[in-house]
Amino acid sequence: MALPTTAARVSNPALALTALAIAQLTIGLDYNIVFVALPDISTIGFDAHQLQWTISAYTIAFGGFLLLGGRCADLLGRRNVFYVGLALYALGSLLGGVAQNPFLLLAARAVQGLGGAVLAPATLSLITTAFAEGPERNRALGIWGAAGSSGMVLGSLLGGVLTQWLGWRAVFFVNLPIVVLVALLAAASIPRDANTARTLRSFDIPGAVTITAASTLLVLGLVQGPAVGWSAPVTVVSLVAAAVLLAVFAVIESRTREPLIPLSVLRHRNLVLGTGIAFAFMATVGAIPYFLTTLLQDVYDYSAFKTGLAFILPCAGVLVGTVLGGKLASTIGLRAMLTASMVVAGAGIVLFAVLLRVDGSFLDLVPGIVVFSVMQGVIFTGMYAAATSGLPDEQQGLASGVASSGQQIGGAVGLAVLVAFSGAAATGSSPDADVVDGAQVASYVAAGIIVVAALLGAALRVKRIPAVVASAPIEAQRDSKAAS
Repeated sequence: MALPTTAARVSNPALALTALAIAQLTIGLDYNIVFVALPDISTIGFDAHQLQWTISAYTIAFGGFLLLGGRCADLLGRRNVFYVGLALYALGSLLGGVAQNPFLLLAARAVQGLGGAVLAPATLSLITTAFAEGPERNRALGIWGAAGSSGMVLGSLLGGVLTQWLGWRAVFFVNLPIVVLVALLAAASIPRDANTARTLRSFDIPGAVTITAASTLLVLGLVQGPAVGWSAPVTVVSLVAAAVLLAVFAVIESRTREPLIPLSVLRHRNLVLGTGIAFAFMATVGAIPYFLTTLLQDVYDYSAFKTGLAFILPCAGVLVGTVLGGKLASTIGLRAMLTASMVVAGAGIVLFAVLLRVDGSFLDLVPGIVVFSVMQGVIFTGMYAAATSGLPDEQQGLASGVASSGQQIGGAVGLAVLVAFSGAAATGSSPDADVVDGAQVASYVAAGIIVVAALLGAALRVKRIPAVVASAPIEAQRDSKAAS
């Protein structure tokens, strides 16, 4: 049975792209905005062991439900699922802002994570189905990528500013007006989904339950590993159970007439390579801000507010990179762009590490930060364009979910690996020297990984599309072909 077609002509492309970009900014914002507020959040009853779950609850729910969220966008309608994601974000933010105890706050963070898992693939697939593959889509992805990458950096800035001026609850309440704005913009520009009628009988419930459980357990194991140890029972049981459930899922999908996730799509070369790039990106370039934050606060004695202000520079670099990425993808092609940008990103991280000194300053680090931040924007734009290229509209949500899962898992694995190398580099000579030495070693490892991962970019097969394309969305092009 053919999957329903949920792509529809966007009535106002500029307004629609604005709504989708702001939605992506919100997702990126919530990834980092809570970090700086953690000490203040602990005052509602968290102990030292519980506090890290403020981050983990969001990460586990986000990573666990991404594949399901992406496929639901394909099957149930991207606009419908987009609004569900916004509603979940609003609910989680409201609950977090009024929480009076750790349980309610953790539940709120899990709801926010679930909202992100639903919203992220719906947002990306709306872009990839509304804008034609080639320069038009590259420009749209550049703007979307700028919003997402900048949101992650802005989270550090706003987290410090809001916590210091308005209190930690403001880091949750800030999402509410943003969600309302996005909903209004989307209502005015993104039409209703067409042909989305589905019943529970036709929906692959066993596959949905199995892949969600497997993804959740996988992320749980990866998140808990660095906190409680890789040999701890919760880590081992989670990872083993995830592997078993993934095998069960493969069997279910191979025997189901209407699989939730057709296994054939996972053999798509560019999707696999693009997901690998997303994994490597988040495990390396995406993890460096953690070490920069630690360095600024623990060695250079920056306050939370001053640390947030320092992140204006990488934020500006990311913005420049995403605009540059959209242009480069249309001129030299995705393969050349991703390969070169990953190598240059590695060089920027090495430069950052070389400039690190106990008696140094933030200004000393500017050259390295500028290079890897600009490349962060370029890679972020290109990796999703690569992962979704060449796939039909009815599989764009799934591809978005798969690539986003690679990014989420890469963040968990990469940070755990880099923190382990950082800890091993400590000599105990002084706390400041240990932080600097650890950050240097972690940076060198990250640079090596991202440079090796450039081979994934070189292996992409992306056909060149003429620079002059119709400005209408994909569905409009299909309509014109059918009419002729």
